[in-house]
Amino acid sequence: MKSLPLLITALLVLTTSIFSQEFIVKSLDVYTSNNETALPVYTGDNKLVIEFDVQGEWMPNMNVVFRFCDRGWTPTKNIFLLNTSYSTDYFLDFDELPINVIDDARYHNKSTYPDDRGEVRFPFSGKWRFYITDTQDSSIVYATGKFYVAYSQVDMDVVIARDELEDQNYWPTQLAKRFSLTADFYLPEEFYPAFVDKMEIIDNQRVYYPIEVDRKTNTLFRFYKWDANRHFTFTARDIPAGKVFRQVDIRNPDLYSGRDFDAQLDGLEYSRFFLDFRYNDLNGGKIYENFRDAYSTYHNVTFSIRPPDDVYGDIFLVGAFNNWLISPDYQLFNNNGIFSTIVYLKRGIYDYQYVVGEIENDKVINADWLILEGNNWNNRKEFDVFLYYNEQDKGGYERIIGYKRVRNL
Repeated sequence: MKSLPLLITALLVLTTSIFSQEFIVKSLDVYTSNNETALPVYTGDNKLVIEFDVQGEWMPNMNVVFRFCDRGWTPTKNIFLLNTSYSTDYFLDFDELPINVIDDARYHNKSTYPDDRGEVRFPFSGKWRFYITDTQDSSIVYATGKFYVAYSQVDMDVVIARDELEDQNYWPTQLAKRFSLTADFYLPEEFYPAFVDKMEIIDNQRVYYPIEVDRKTNTLFRFYKWDANRHFTFTARDIPAGKVFRQVDIRNPDLYSGRDFDAQLDGLEYSRFFLDFRYNDLNGGKIYENFRDAYSTYHNVTFSIRPPDDVYGDIFLVGAFNNWLISPDYQLFNNNGIFSTIVYLKRGIYDYQYVVGEIENDKVINADWLILEGNNWNNRKEFDVFLYYNEQDKGGYERIIGYKRVRNL
């Protein structure tokens, strides 16, 4: 079995600089003050919270730098959007972790934004990235994460309904079960109808796989309507129903002791396609053990599944610990029909699932999220719905003018 390096979580990509190996950022988490487990969306009525552990021999000297991005998460080069005066939190404060934890991490930071000192502000509504950098050299980046800023000015009426695909015959018939999401709104007078761009839906925090309804494309399953005045309707009919996520809860040190253990107490997992589950998951989220707890330690956790014989393809583990990105780094390895991998995790609870796909050019293609997990309408899902507008001010940028978080149950 292959032991995997930790992928920094909470909407992030680990980017430790090759020029500085003194510090390693672990268990990066970004959320809002009113919801610890949901997609991080700052609305002005809450606060953005960033937390992480650091492994290093001495107290770190780090900054957090914030950058506004386009819809593809690329930081802007537009001078009017750089937010230079309010983009950096300098000289972060760190707490020392309990003695039981220091073999894996020694320091912890928890910061809230906008900060009380007024050094950080988020003036533009859209997608943002933050970078944890060295204080003396900002080119040394230890980790980066993502979040949304949504100053909603459009009141969207969002409706979720059960639907079924009818473009072909599905077998098993469960595969046709979908959710239909419709956003209906009237555009306020201060906006121009021609600049309304598209609706983006994030299904249970799967940021890398957004559902988009574009004004430029109408299909049977994704389409929009416009009355040539100010009334718009965007609809996505092809959102897979899915099923509640699997969960690994390793917070109890009496049940999960030692350095190495299985994700589930009974070891092996199996396909859940024809099984029904009604418990509440975290809608793609996670909860870390409190950093002040002496048991907030790190462990090598083995995930193992025996798939049905008729499931063909590679199997990948995906979940809150790797930001729901299907990656070759999380491929399970076959040992006589049992597929396993080891993930380095901090004590906590994480949503996850198994996905079947193929590797091509170091990327996973033809991903099947349903074949090992199933598909029904019984699970509670959370959708973050964003309305984008081609803002012409300040040189032009992709602005979020409408936002709503909804659940199907």
